[in-house]
Amino acid sequence: MVSIICPIYNEERYIDGCIQSVLNQDLPTSGWELLLVDGGSTDRTLTLIEPYKKQYSNIRLLNNPKRTAPYAMNIGIRAAQGEFICRIDAHASYPANYVSTLLHYCQALPQAANVGAPCHTLPRENNQKGRAIAAVLSNRFGVGGSAFRIGVNQVTEVDTAPFGFFPRNIFEQVGMYNESLQRNQDIELNKRIIAHGGKVYLVPDTFCTYYARSTYAELAVNNFGNGKWNILTLYYTHDMHSLSVRHFIPLCFLLSLIVPLCLMPLWRPIGWITVASLILYSLFCLMIAAKEAYRHKVNYLLLIGAFVVLHFSYGIGSLSAIAQLLFIRKK
Repeated sequence: MVSIICPIYNEERYIDGCIQSVLNQDLPTSGWELLLVDGGSTDRTLTLIEPYKKQYSNIRLLNNPKRTAPYAMNIGIRAAQGEFICRIDAHASYPANYVSTLLHYCQALPQAANVGAPCHTLPRENNQKGRAIAAVLSNRFGVGGSAFRIGVNQVTEVDTAPFGFFPRNIFEQVGMYNESLQRNQDIELNKRIIAHGGKVYLVPDTFCTYYARSTYAELAVNNFGNGKWNILTLYYTHDMHSLSVRHFIPLCFLLSLIVPLCLMPLWRPIGWITVASLILYSLFCLMIAAKEAYRHKVNYLLLIGAFVVLHFSYGIGSLSAIAQLLFIRKK
């Protein structure tokens, strides 16, 4: 059996589509169970789940008093009855072959400890700004070398995979999800898996569809949190290898703008580093936005705005975490 675990919190817009995509999987009903781990939803999420619980005995609802995703996953893993664990997200949907394909590769690939599929990003709201944000989140300049966002043409060994499909015994070998992390818990777990000799794969034969934020404000809030938790992940894990270099590029870019300006009173020419960094970023942004605007038929200026909001909010999030940790040490 495959135990499909889905952390949820206030998912009334997406939960029905998510559950329906699980019900449409090409595995027999006896081959899977769905564990919905709720962090105290206050909207109609639980009301929408209730008919599914009554109709399908293999759909269960669990309570997550701590509300965060790693707690939800650990609650689900402990309650799971399956030999394999499939982590999904309520903000996404899955084609009929999703679970069966990952199950096949998890059994067939050498030392497979986690198998995932590319994540196709679509806008929550199908308007120009929503499509621009979705395009940026699928672009290498926007998100770095994240293979699961860019896609793969063949089975590829990677450092992380979205959501994940695991043999259950891997959690006995490397430990459970790190409950001190509000973000990056998937990446940190994959790093531990690799450190213990396991392999993480991305496969091309299936995919999931993720519904991205559709306003600049939502994009900024989410990526501020991502950037902040990059630094906090290092702090809580005490391990420089718990993340990859690409996670710190926005912070380095932001520092290349700020540090030379702060040092200008000591040596004025150093300010040219800020100018050069800003010009180089602007050229990349303008060229890549032009290409994406043509490719996706999206407004050019909205794409530029999405790149800028994504990168600056991410970098500012990392910078705020550094300031927070320095303040804690002073206290």
